[in-house]
Amino acid sequence: MTSPATAVTRTSLVAVYGTLKRGLRNHYWLEGADFVGVDRLDTITLYDLGHCPAAKTERSRGVEVEVYRVTAQILGELDRLEDYRIRTPRAGMYDRILQRTAYGTAWLYLYNHDVRGCPAQHEGGWLPARQERRGHV
Repeated sequence: MTSPATAVTRTSLVAVYGTLKRGLRNHYWLEGADFVGVDRLDTITLYDLGHCPAAKTERSRGVEVEVYRVTAQILGELDRLEDYRIRTPRAGMYDRILQRTAYGTAWLYLYNHDVRGCPAQHEGGWLPARQERRGHV
């Protein structure tokens, strides 16, 4: 099995599904990254936490993700944003896994905590419940 530390040198793609998407409040974290394209993943379901979505590895009808080519520096910054802990990945807010996309294998952040009571989204793209596009919140 490939460790996340080793695998980061093998891929430079990341798939995002929430506030990192174009036009949303955290997209600026991807400044300097190259937009590759949009894909639909039937291997994840999103749960609305209110301020952001949480992905879980559950079958769906196709959740929309945006795929970006990133540098190791940008990936490290995303790890901090998502509270991903490379040595203890289940201890942080999100874990990071490798996921196949139409553009190649990409990193994807999965939520580590309970989502009971959160609305599930089994298809399409996530949009915030309230207007929180960059500059509006």
